[in-house]
Amino acid sequence: MTGVSFETVIPWLLTMSATVGIVSLRVGLVLVLGYVGIRFVRLGLQQLERVMVLASEDSDQLSGTAQKRAATLTGILRTIALTAIWAIVIIESLQLVGLDIAPILAGAGILGLAVGFGAQNLVRDLISGFFIILEDQIRLGDVAVINGTGGLVETITFRTISLRDFSGVVHIFPNGAINTLSNMSKEWSAFVLDMGVAYKEDTDRVVEVMRAVGEELRADGRFGPLMIEPIEVVGVENFADSAVTLRARIKTKPLEQWNIGREYRRRLKKAFDAQGIEIPFPHQTLYMGEASHPFKVEVVAGSGTAKV
Repeated sequence: MTGVSFETVIPWLLTMSATVGIVSLRVGLVLVLGYVGIRFVRLGLQQLERVMVLASEDSDQLSGTAQKRAATLTGILRTIALTAIWAIVIIESLQLVGLDIAPILAGAGILGLAVGFGAQNLVRDLISGFFIILEDQIRLGDVAVINGTGGLVETITFRTISLRDFSGVVHIFPNGAINTLSNMSKEWSAFVLDMGVAYKEDTDRVVEVMRAVGEELRADGRFGPLMIEPIEVVGVENFADSAVTLRARIKTKPLEQWNIGREYRRRLKKAFDAQGIEIPFPHQTLYMGEASHPFKVEVVAGSGTAKV
């Protein structure tokens, strides 16, 4: 080679070899640190999953619901953590090689901003769904009211929740659009009855009959195990137009409040009939005033008409 001597090539090769060796060593160190970080993340998430399962209820552990919920949440956290670690490893490696990562970061930021604007509803649904599952607000098989619509929870994902109402209609709600969520079967349920009786009835006697029917229901071999506590008759709740309203509550196992309520109403109606307690129906009483006199009605014989 003209103009190039071994005295100049050899030092350059040695310098390049040393530089490549140092860069390779640094890149290898970054990869090792990334691998160690991934191992720590996996071990930490496994421990978190075990703690979440142990902190769940015994019924959820036996049915496998707690394991599935914990696996789902830790799976998402694992994906996020691994993505972040690999992104850091790749960026640091490119920088050590000598590439200018500023345009890459700028392009990634612009792309992320565009995706964020375009998929903001999707991101909102995913984040809301994550916290719904994390906080165990609702489960499969629960009866819930979402945004005023009630039904049985059939599916729960990180994006949507679907309810099937009594008519069989399936309602699907994006998690980010849920404004109100009422779980009617979380841990326990309750049957609440507002019972109206006539004003002439003795309310203390009515309360005794209601409690007696509740105790009879609790002693039943079929319905008793479904009741968590004895009936709670709180007393007179309201003075309605034609009835005195008494309120009672029975705490039941989840989803059993309707079965208990139907049976309690049936037995209470029979008990009221046996005790002569009147269940009033809507009616109106006409008052003519103190100055008004009763109407005098005369029946004209043979005409079949009445004369006032």
